[in-house]
Amino acid sequence: MANKLNPKQNEAVKYVAGPLLVLAGAGSGKTSVITRKIAYLIKQCGVSGKHIAAVTFTNKASREMKERVSKLVSGPEARGLRVSTFHNLGLNIIKSEHKALGYKPGFSIFDSEDAKALIRDLMMKEGDENTDRINHIQMEISNWKNAMLTPEEIIAQAKTPDDLMLGNVYATYRRYLKAYNALDFDDLILQPVLLFRNHPESLARWRQKIRYLLVDEYQDTNMAQYELVKQIVGDRETLTVVGDDDQSIYAWRGARPENLAKLEVDFPSLKLVKLEQNYRSTSLILRAANQLIANNPHMFDKALWSELGQGERIRVIRCRHEDAEAEQIASEILDLKLKKDIPFKDFAVLYRGNHQSRLLEIKLKAFQVPYRMSGGSSFFSKNEIKDAMGYLRLIANPDDDAAFLRVVNVPRREIGPSTLEKLGNYATQREVSLSQAVNEVGLEQVLSEKALARVRRFSEWLKRNTERCYQEDPIPVVKQMFTDIEYDQWLYQNSNTPKQAEKRMENVWYLVDSLRNMLELDKGTADEIGIDEAISKLILRDMLDQQEEEDDSDKVHLLTLHASKGLEFPHVFIMGMEEELLPHRNSIEEDNIEEERRLMYVGITRAQRTLALTYAASRKQYGEKIETIPSRFIDELPEDDLQFEGGEQQDKVRVQEKGNSTLSALLGGLK
Repeated sequence: MANKLNPKQNEAVKYVAGPLLVLAGAGSGKTSVITRKIAYLIKQCGVSGKHIAAVTFTNKASREMKERVSKLVSGPEARGLRVSTFHNLGLNIIKSEHKALGYKPGFSIFDSEDAKALIRDLMMKEGDENTDRINHIQMEISNWKNAMLTPEEIIAQAKTPDDLMLGNVYATYRRYLKAYNALDFDDLILQPVLLFRNHPESLARWRQKIRYLLVDEYQDTNMAQYELVKQIVGDRETLTVVGDDDQSIYAWRGARPENLAKLEVDFPSLKLVKLEQNYRSTSLILRAANQLIANNPHMFDKALWSELGQGERIRVIRCRHEDAEAEQIASEILDLKLKKDIPFKDFAVLYRGNHQSRLLEIKLKAFQVPYRMSGGSSFFSKNEIKDAMGYLRLIANPDDDAAFLRVVNVPRREIGPSTLEKLGNYATQREVSLSQAVNEVGLEQVLSEKALARVRRFSEWLKRNTERCYQEDPIPVVKQMFTDIEYDQWLYQNSNTPKQAEKRMENVWYLVDSLRNMLELDKGTADEIGIDEAISKLILRDMLDQQEEEDDSDKVHLLTLHASKGLEFPHVFIMGMEEELLPHRNSIEEDNIEEERRLMYVGITRAQRTLALTYAASRKQYGEKIETIPSRFIDELPEDDLQFEGGEQQDKVRVQEKGNSTLSALLGGLK
């Protein structure tokens, strides 16, 4: 898109007389509107950067926004501008108001795995170790927090013994978190909301700080996020939100597209501006997206249009079975690469569930087509890396309570949650860290002799190794630590296969090597760093973000429809266009087709130039061949804009022949 704003974008940027909802269709330049509006508020309206906050949902989106704003405004005017995710804003509020919330400074944040481990320990006490059950309870607690429900409210409205048990687990979970001076991910929103409800002076302070609020992807907000926005804005109505109810695909994690409609109720003077011009896709692709989504009920009507020409018809390709479908996609990509010199990175294959990529990966490898999986787990999110980082963090900072809790019982040292709760409560009363509390005489009054001996044994071992790290070459010491605790054996016990355990141990050694490289990099220079600084550098590395940003290599993108949101690609394949896959069986059973339709809409609007939809006429399920039914979404697209291929006459031989000839061409080109 050119630098010049279109009339509707311009209207959205310059409207500051009251609350504004910008209904921004896919590819309509909404990020431009938000960033230009920030610049307009600073330059034309005289609002200081430190009094403006813009919130979004992902680190990537907030980073992109920051970069764009810095090109428009710089220097003192932009100083103090807050551009962050919702959770980061919540974290900053908690940091500055921790006293009022009853937390010590340096509180820990539990990620999903840490929270699950705690719930698992609590369930074991109840005699329930069912993994599905633990996942269910974790999701329930998350939903309750997003809906701002306290354990007391859940217990009060319990109708069955099971409801009551769940409420009690929630209450115990909350109590333990508090004792550990820890918060989970959902607390980063819930706690500021509760703070502002109960402490008007804190709310007044933050209203003074944030005098204009901009919110991106508003359709993805949950109840707690909506409440936080309402609290900060108050009756000043200095608010701009950007959203698209057609792209609301996160109901499963508490998103409420109806929050868009609620705005009209809570802010009666709300102005609506629609961005309908699309700068991404051809007219045919947009027509398909518009016709599909018209089958959903709408709070606000809009129709995307484009000046990028008609474009090619959308292909609908029937394949005999899932193997032929994967082969079709892989051979086509290679064919187009060789014949038209289209880079691999211009192709994306989207699917409903991660399991669908397996066959495709095999075919791409066979054809020597490079690919990258998006939305897979980052290096730092692997459990073994989190464990290893826990030990390293304690070497850098023995008072890191989150790290202490992470590793004190990994591998198992028979130090259970009730011991840790008592230790946590004692540390809170004494206003010391968990590590410091272990060595205090008073702890002998709180813990049993056995429990005390276990935690002290761990603490002494750690202290001994930490001292050695600062006195001698730290790398051999760190390696020895993992050998001492027999971490490889722990991985063998907690991995599905010995091969997986080996791979996971290799990851740990890779991390230690990274640490060594950091230490050696500036050795003997003025910039030489110690073990604590090297570990701090590792902690600060957000590997996932780095990978997302840096991997611009020539590879086909494989990703789920959910993970594709916010992205665009010249050539898109959506595979598995079948009933019970897309729409998903669960959605059909729960009569929630609307969300699946929005997901399909997101998929279609990722395509810039060409779009192909594939399905398998039969698919293996539990070892049995099942005839499939093509997805209802194909019938909802404009028939005249579709090109149907691969009827009954298409057989495997033809697909294979095409694949083989393409492969020969490739191999010939490599010689």
